[in-house]
Amino acid sequence: MTLFGRTLDGQEIAALVSLLLMLVLWIIVWRDNRRETNWFKAWNAERKARRDAEIAAEGGTSDTPSDKSEPRGPWG
Repeated sequence: MTLFGRTLDGQEIAALVSLLLMLVLWIIVWRDNRRETNWFKAWNAERKARRDAEIAAEGGTSDTPSDKSEPRGPWG
């Protein structure tokens, strides 16, 4: 087999095939990781919205820092 005018033997062809398979594997893992991250962000946003709705239905205030005028954290 020739590639760009160079004749490739069996070992070089096997190396190219393995490199291509590793690239495909890396893309699959990256895509699944991105999908999992997006799912977790959406789940966390839905959970926070549900919690805020429950707190508002009870007549209380939520614990988000934007709702309180006092500082939060260990130093104040």
